[in-house]
Amino acid sequence: MTAPKTRKEAYRQLRERQASQRARVQEGLARGDERYYQPRDRGPVRKFARDWVDSRRIVSQYFLPFSLVILILTWVPFPVAMRQYIYFGVITVAWPVMMVSVLITAIWVGWRVKKVALEKFPGENMKGIGFYAAMRAMQIRRLRFPKPMVKVGGAPMPTPSSRR
Repeated sequence: MTAPKTRKEAYRQLRERQASQRARVQEGLARGDERYYQPRDRGPVRKFARDWVDSRRIVSQYFLPFSLVILILTWVPFPVAMRQYIYFGVITVAWPVMMVSVLITAIWVGWRVKKVALEKFPGENMKGIGFYAAMRAMQIRRLRFPKPMVKVGGAPMPTPSSRR
């Protein structure tokens, strides 16, 4: 690499270096290499929490699509005779049921992941692991980051006793 002669050339070289670095990071993220993850996503406990959530279908992951359907249903101009039944069914029944189920699921996921992680990783830092798992469980699977590395129904991680 040679020293730039002009300011334009220096900027061009800088952009090329940045582009190659971004490409390297994107490639590492796609492979699941933890060196390229944000600090909040690194470590064996976080990986376990991600895999635990990703290996299950959880009610709360359907919250955003369900909310979008409810939003659209409230905007559709239904006939007056039908409107009250749809609004009652959607706003008075379906929405609160979904909210309560998401809340219960978030509490359960956080509690369960923390309990299992404490058994598998006795000396590790568990700070925020329940919240991390609950928030991941609320995301649509395709939009989760880091990308899910476990298929639904797959085992989250081999237990320490089965590694022998």
